Amino acid sequence: MANGYLTTHVLDTARGQPAGGLAITLYRIEGANRMKLAQMVTNADGRTDVPILPKEQFATGIYELVFEAGTYLDAIGTPPEAPRFLDEIPLRFGISDGDAHYHVPLLLSPFGYSTYRGS
Repeated sequence: MANGYLTTHVLDTARGQPAGGLAITLYRIEGANRMKLAQMVTNADGRTDVPILPKEQFATGIYELVFEAGTYLDAIGTPPEAPRFLDEIPLRFGISDGDAHYHVPLLLSPFGYSTYRGS
């Protein structure tokens, strides 16, 4: 069994604070198949309360985190657009080390985002 796990953190860079209340879904990608593994909402610190992929489910492979940015931006009162520039943000990434901690944060604003492999 692997000892690694996956976490995420969302920061609202336009407001300079964590993005609490943002829905996130995790999928495992196997060829053309996309299997839903978890769905969570960030807490007041912009993190999930538990790892989004805990040690018990952790395995190497291809994954995708989908961040519901449009719904979050609507909820915090960001002036609406039709359609929003950013709505769902999919981040597809690989996990190659079954014993590592993978941290995939999202830095979000209404008109841009960035990510990286954190620690």
